[in-house]
Amino acid sequence: MAITEAILSQLDCRFSVLLPHLNERQRRLAVAAEARLLGHGGVRAAARAAGMSETTVRRGVAELESGAGPLPDGRTRTAGGGRRPAEMIAPGLVDALMALVEPDERGDPESPLRWTTKSLRHLAEELGRQGHPVSAPTVGRLLKQAGFSLQGNAKTLEGSQHPDRDAQFRYLNGQIKQHQAAGEPVISVDTKKREQIGRLPMAGREWRPKGDPVQVEDHHFFFSGPDVEQAIPYGIYDIARNTGWVNVGVDHDTATFAVESIRRWWKTRGQTDYPAATRLLITADAGGSNGYRYRVWKSELAALAAETGLAITVCHFPPSTSKWNKIEHRLFSHITHNWRGRPLTSHDVVLQTIASTRTRTGLTVEAHLDTGDYPTGIAISRDRFAALPLVKHETHGQWNYTLLPEPTEPTAPPVSSEAHGVAERRRSLLARLADPRLTGLSSTELAQLSAELAPLQAARAQERYSEQRGGRARRATGNQRSKPLFDDPTRVMLTLLYQRQVCSMKLLADMLEVTPECIGQLVGETRRVLEDHRHQPGYASTRFTTATELLAFLDTAETPRRTMIMEKLSHPHLTGMSREDLGALARRLAPRQLAQTERASYQRRGADRQPGSRGGVFPKKIGDEERVVLALLYLRKLCTMDVLAEALGDVSRSSIGNTIREIRPLLAEAGLLPAPADTRYRSAADLLAAARSEDDTPTG
Repeated sequence: MAITEAILSQLDCRFSVLLPHLNERQRRLAVAAEARLLGHGGVRAAARAAGMSETTVRRGVAELESGAGPLPDGRTRTAGGGRRPAEMIAPGLVDALMALVEPDERGDPESPLRWTTKSLRHLAEELGRQGHPVSAPTVGRLLKQAGFSLQGNAKTLEGSQHPDRDAQFRYLNGQIKQHQAAGEPVISVDTKKREQIGRLPMAGREWRPKGDPVQVEDHHFFFSGPDVEQAIPYGIYDIARNTGWVNVGVDHDTATFAVESIRRWWKTRGQTDYPAATRLLITADAGGSNGYRYRVWKSELAALAAETGLAITVCHFPPSTSKWNKIEHRLFSHITHNWRGRPLTSHDVVLQTIASTRTRTGLTVEAHLDTGDYPTGIAISRDRFAALPLVKHETHGQWNYTLLPEPTEPTAPPVSSEAHGVAERRRSLLARLADPRLTGLSSTELAQLSAELAPLQAARAQERYSEQRGGRARRATGNQRSKPLFDDPTRVMLTLLYQRQVCSMKLLADMLEVTPECIGQLVGETRRVLEDHRHQPGYASTRFTTATELLAFLDTAETPRRTMIMEKLSHPHLTGMSREDLGALARRLAPRQLAQTERASYQRRGADRQPGSRGGVFPKKIGDEERVVLALLYLRKLCTMDVLAEALGDVSRSSIGNTIREIRPLLAEAGLLPAPADTRYRSAADLLAAARSEDDTPTG
């Protein structure tokens, strides 16, 4: 029977509707069933209508005539059909693949792919070199069968877990509930990542017209150095009100900046939102500018407590748990998401982007720019810290403490209520330290010397910046945004105090409330400038070991006990030479003493001094002129080292011995070893009594 065009049209209609919804075997059987119904010539007609080969249709007819049952669910072919899997053809393929992806556990730790990206293509190429030719898709299939998948890094490691971590979490949670129940403010604080201002790439993507991305710099080194503007967002998150307040600084992320941010929040929002507040609870992480170890952080909080009248309680999260702080995932994460893919080209962009941050839960954020200076190097002495109205809690007092608005004891000195009380105290003290009796120069001479040294100091600063950069500046420098803690005239004055051996660097650091490293660096840098200028500062007539002695001398000209003793010990009757000759000898030996100290330091280090170190300037218990006097007294056999240590009172016998061993070779080299005296003194009292102030004539 001939197959008409009408029948072929019906087949086309049925196949076009039905076949796209069937799998390979179902399509083959459906077309074969139609071919059997058509009879002679049905195979060719059905194959043409379905777009299949006649061989495929005949195979389907054979399957229908054989009476085979349906295949299990999910299968389109009978078992054993098709090419055998690669792992069956090459039995060692899977083991070789596992040795590449798990070198630490199963295979060779020296795997060739240990330090490269283990992509499917790289794995397939390496397997081919090992004699297992395989394609990248096959490698992917084998890895999935073995339980592998593409995964990123999981941020779950938190370092060593503190044994009291859970207890601190419970205590902190209890403090928050207690303050919130009483209607007191509870804030979470932290510093967000420092951002550089400029057309720099930012992580993330933003919707833009196709083919029109934001143009940014391809290298960051154009935006490095002391002249590059930056943004330091310090955030305050009000947990109860779900509001954020961000203080964007431009200088340094210091403890002073952190407390100033809290102060600005309180003046702007806190006292308005909580007019009846008497307490403030701050939750912070364990490190950073608001770390629990920093004395400056607690000292500035004490000043804020005295200024606002609030009892400020601080509860720190245990170490390595900063991500639990509310501000991290309730404020900072949304700010980061809001400025994704957007270069921070100016401080206005930073402020507007932060202030426009919103969430579905009702978060609102305010942002303000803080152009204040917050230099590094500030420190608080132990005595001043001990006087703070700080009360440690019974539970983990190092993490939980309260700063009271008034001192705990009536005798404690009042805490400055000024925002920058440390700076005011430092400015007042620097004015007193410029006394001509300490510097050896009048105010006019000191100002003239500072003016002459200013160009040399600027040149030294540029040299230091060049060393830090590793070469010349790639761009013209502008006005440096960050101001140093001490200006150039002050650096000259402090260096003169140390070179004249008025006091040690540690004493200067404690009095000025800075770190000893800060004083050491400025003295080391300015000392080289003074040497280039060939300025000889000489030695001060008085040496101070405590701040009380120094301030008493400035107020009343009271001479310290140590100075009076050295005045007696340097008497010509004991040293064998006049005071003028003794001073000239001390100045003559000073460079040699410095070189000797540097050689000893080099031997201890075993290498050259690292860049940025203090350049051989170290605090001494005994001044250069004092060392010469003690060595002369001992070498003249006037007394023993024990008698000298007893006379000074604050120096040990071993220090006297080290001094004599160092000065004796210098005197011998200069041919100035003294002759033995006729008298020997057995006690410090006899030695001091032998100094005759009425006769300055040297005796044998």
